[in-house]
Amino acid sequence: MDAAMEDAAAQSEREWDGGGGGGGADAVLGLAGASLSLCYHEAFGPHDELILLEAADDLLPDLLQGRVTVRGRPEEEAVLCTPSATYAMKFVGNSNSVFLIPPGESAAPTSRPNATDGDDNVASATDAVASIIKVASGNIELVRTAPRLDKLRKLLNERPYVLDEDLGSDVQHKGLYTWQDLCELVQASDGELTEQLSSISAVEIDGFWRMVDDSSANTILDMILHNSVLHDWSLNSMPENGVLDVMESDGFMRKIVTHCLNRFGTKVEKEARGCWSLDERRVCLQFARRALGAGKMKLENFMDKWERSIPSGMRADLQMLEGEVLCEKLGAETWVHTFSVADLPLAPAERFAALFQERPKWEWKDLQPYIRDLRVPGVSSEGLLIKYTRKTQPSADAEPIFTAR
Repeated sequence: MDAAMEDAAAQSEREWDGGGGGGGADAVLGLAGASLSLCYHEAFGPHDELILLEAADDLLPDLLQGRVTVRGRPEEEAVLCTPSATYAMKFVGNSNSVFLIPPGESAAPTSRPNATDGDDNVASATDAVASIIKVASGNIELVRTAPRLDKLRKLLNERPYVLDEDLGSDVQHKGLYTWQDLCELVQASDGELTEQLSSISAVEIDGFWRMVDDSSANTILDMILHNSVLHDWSLNSMPENGVLDVMESDGFMRKIVTHCLNRFGTKVEKEARGCWSLDERRVCLQFARRALGAGKMKLENFMDKWERSIPSGMRADLQMLEGEVLCEKLGAETWVHTFSVADLPLAPAERFAALFQERPKWEWKDLQPYIRDLRVPGVSSEGLLIKYTRKTQPSADAEPIFTAR
């Protein structure tokens, strides 16, 4: 829990402790049908540091054991994060008065005259008395929400890692972010942040989380493939220690080489030793990006260039490029250009806006790769389509077309 929150709670408890002209919350406990008299506590006031929070039962362990943080910059709407989930914090007003009674012992009961008896000295009932510290106008409601991770890629792209860089003279480390920096700047739980760092292939170098520059990643991949030929390593079973030793002798950091092996392959165990198997799709996709660049190419020219560039034994297939390139018919010819889902916003509204800016109409086979990664708690993919698109289908056997709603 944030230190500021703990300090505010401790200060409030000191202010309320010991008297105040009435009873504490214990006066209310066990009250069943009896009446309760109220009075103002001597510290009664707005107490803006006190806000009621409504939470589901499954959140209570994290709340009570201090495993939550409130994240967000002053210009952002705050979110509450548990170790694994993010919750939007929405203020909900109360139509009835809600009284906050601080902890403490109840005050002595007071006699109440019997309304039907003329003798004022005879008490027919006694009331407990509780003192009010604040009248709450509403409470914070927690609603599970998707983590707000778009900022993460922007932060890490400020200064990607490049080969042979020297940070020795950079004492301020501008554009570099530690784990703690990211926790303070990105509105996501620790678990969601860790998962996204892995998803975008970030790596921690000297305490800072970095993206690896594409040109540097291409150089390392080329050297791994070159050494696999020189040392007769199978691309499905490259010895980890052998690869790292050779690459280190060529001047590459072992950590960056390991990161690229993980980015383009999978670690396997062969004969009780660690080996790496390069993933055909990931490697071919990287070569496709290089072949296509930032412009447009005729499909047949692109396929020829791509197939000639990939490692021997691997096979290029257009299905590998779902969510990475778009094909479009221009007259009798088909052209392709880069349009990567990794470069699109993660928030659904911004994602669909970017998609319909690229194309006013989408067929489902083209649209699906660009929305299947969207995750909104409580909302299905069909729900997102209903909310952000219009579906038209001229006939039952025709391909449905989606346009902006």
